[in-house]
Amino acid sequence: MGDIIYTTPIVRCLKTQLPDAEVHFLTKPTFKYIYDNNPYVERLLLLKPSLSDTIKEIRSEKYDYIIDLHNNLRTSMIKLRTGIKSSTYKKQRLRKWLSLKFKLKLVPPTHLVERYMQTVKFLGVTNDGKPIDYYIKAEHDLKKLLPASHQENYVAFVIGATHFTKRMPNYKIINICRHIKYPVVLLGGEDVKANGNEIANAVGKSVYNACGATTLDESVYLLSKAKKILGFDTGLTHIGEAFDKPIASIWGGTVPELLGVQPYMVKDAEVIGIALPCRPCSKFGLEKCPLGHFKCMNNIPNDVVIDFANSK
Repeated sequence: MGDIIYTTPIVRCLKTQLPDAEVHFLTKPTFKYIYDNNPYVERLLLLKPSLSDTIKEIRSEKYDYIIDLHNNLRTSMIKLRTGIKSSTYKKQRLRKWLSLKFKLKLVPPTHLVERYMQTVKFLGVTNDGKPIDYYIKAEHDLKKLLPASHQENYVAFVIGATHFTKRMPNYKIINICRHIKYPVVLLGGEDVKANGNEIANAVGKSVYNACGATTLDESVYLLSKAKKILGFDTGLTHIGEAFDKPIASIWGGTVPELLGVQPYMVKDAEVIGIALPCRPCSKFGLEKCPLGHFKCMNNIPNDVVIDFANSK
């Protein structure tokens, strides 16, 4: 999700700077929602179960260029079998692997958007310096989504993430929430609903658990209305950057420098993480701490997160 949300500035710049161009975007059906309602895309193509069918559809469109922002085996096959001129995102796989394996800093801390932008440089397209795009799909009613106590000046805390080493343990979230002076709304999927219940029950009425109770679009709407956003290295946190809210991005076993996904074009943003010889332990997260101590999350000072949440 995070990688795809960061493609939106490239699509926007392509369309606004080359207004006569027709831009189509190809992605998996799972990620269709990121480009729903996007005004810079004329057509949204979805990968078919058969790669051959996808290639057939691409051939029929007679494109002038393929801008490959994924650079994997599938996109390589598409480019090879269609023969369309292409420009491809450079993943720096070897540098990333060496940086991860030997804890070296071989990958410049350039944001992923800037890396993506290099693929359209040959067309004269440049970065417009604006945030990522996300278009909420429907008109939602805050009164139907939150209790009256949490409808104003609330802090949204995204507690979900795909992998364990990206999530802060419940006991730390509880301690942080107890000291936030604003109402707190917990956001995440069904997989962290039980975590949210544990946190809300421990802290009390100041915390409302919306995990698993809202759709993704409703969750994004709640982010857009929040006073501030706290969250881990996960797609929903990254989508929150589209609304230029003060955001604290909290990192455990992964690091933003390696992935290039620190908050983008957000005026008030803080990246929170601690330096450890074992960090990063992976590029995308693991199901458990390889060393068993999970210091990358356990040792983050609570006050850093609390102070950000409570600041004006």
